[in-house]
Amino acid sequence: MRCGLRRAAVARVGRIDTISAAAAATSPRRRTLMAPLLLIASIAARFGWTYLAPHGANFVDLHVYVGGAEALNHPGTLYSYVYADQTPDFPLPFTYPPFAAVVFYPMHVLPFGVLAFLWQAAIVAALYGVVRVSQRLLGIAANRRAAMLWTAVTIWIEPLRSNFDYGQINVFLVLAVLWAVYTTRWWLSGLLVGVAAGVKLTPGVAGLYLLGARRWSAALFSFSVFLVTIGLSLFVVGDQARYYFTDLLGDARRVGPIATSFNQSWRGAISRILGYDAGYGPLVLAAIVVTAVLAVLAWRALDDADALGRLLVVELFGLLLSPISWTHHWVWLVPLMIWLVHGPLRNRLGAKIFGWGWLLLTLIGVPWLLSFAQPTIWVISRPWYLAWAGLVYVVATMATLGWIASTRRLLAPEKPAVAAKPDDVADGVADEV
Repeated sequence: MRCGLRRAAVARVGRIDTISAAAAATSPRRRTLMAPLLLIASIAARFGWTYLAPHGANFVDLHVYVGGAEALNHPGTLYSYVYADQTPDFPLPFTYPPFAAVVFYPMHVLPFGVLAFLWQAAIVAALYGVVRVSQRLLGIAANRRAAMLWTAVTIWIEPLRSNFDYGQINVFLVLAVLWAVYTTRWWLSGLLVGVAAGVKLTPGVAGLYLLGARRWSAALFSFSVFLVTIGLSLFVVGDQARYYFTDLLGDARRVGPIATSFNQSWRGAISRILGYDAGYGPLVLAAIVVTAVLAVLAWRALDDADALGRLLVVELFGLLLSPISWTHHWVWLVPLMIWLVHGPLRNRLGAKIFGWGWLLLTLIGVPWLLSFAQPTIWVISRPWYLAWAGLVYVVATMATLGWIASTRRLLAPEKPAVAAKPDDVADGVADEV
């Protein structure tokens, strides 16, 4: 009788599928392991490319940092120093503010091989920091797996590839500015932006964000810190510091070839189309004015609480404004993609198109591909189709700003993708990335 009742109950309820249940239980464990394993594999592949590939990283910019720093031991030689061992067709001068040489000075005592290895490892750590601070600015808490996945993938986008290959400093500067916006301490915000601008002038555009966000104390202090970096440079470097700020500042041709496809600024793009250096002539100025209008409209379209979105608007404007924006300057595309995929506008079709479109564009590396079609980096004139194709980052940026400007101001911003359940965010990114 009991056996009959048991069989009837099983028939009504159905047998429990213990195999599927066990598989479901192990699935979160697999996803937990996937993110760190993918990151480890990506880092290993990057280091493998650097040290095993025939044309891996050459660290030419890191050589310039070290050489410029060492030039401080020989007064009067900082801005006559050039590095040409691996770039005979383009001898690389020290083009940074004199304060950068002071900051880099301790590096020249390390064996270069050790320094280069540590520099690459530091870029990876800083990239992870860029992702994590971007998440925090969006209000996404403690989803380290998602950060690992973003880091693993963006190691291979064009701006990061060139930062690794050349030993560039841009990832550290982006992290400093992001942290300056994230922190509520006005003095720390000002310190980070001021020092970053003292090392490389371009981070100074973040001062526009501080002003727009009405963080007056931070903005004023950042300018004061920048002035201190100049004063310290004058004290340590002397005449070479004066020479930089009176003669070299603004000479973009000294930085490199204006019209190479790697320069994704308005000046570079229009110069390629015209066939000569357009400088800041009428066409370039008109393009900058249009960009500024779009940037203001995009800023106003975003909610006051969307600090990351508004910062990105300022930084994108700065990239197009600058006379030279090498592809390795475009590290800001990493937080941009995170903002588009996880930010307050993430559910809009445009956010998906631009977010994943930027990822595809940078993984391919269109400016890098175009570089093979130019005879040399110094030749400005080129066939019309190559000149117009060289607008790729510029056009994509204008389209992104235009889309942001076209969105309505959100009265109540949506919560980030799963702030209450950070593990779910990583699961979602794992599915998409």
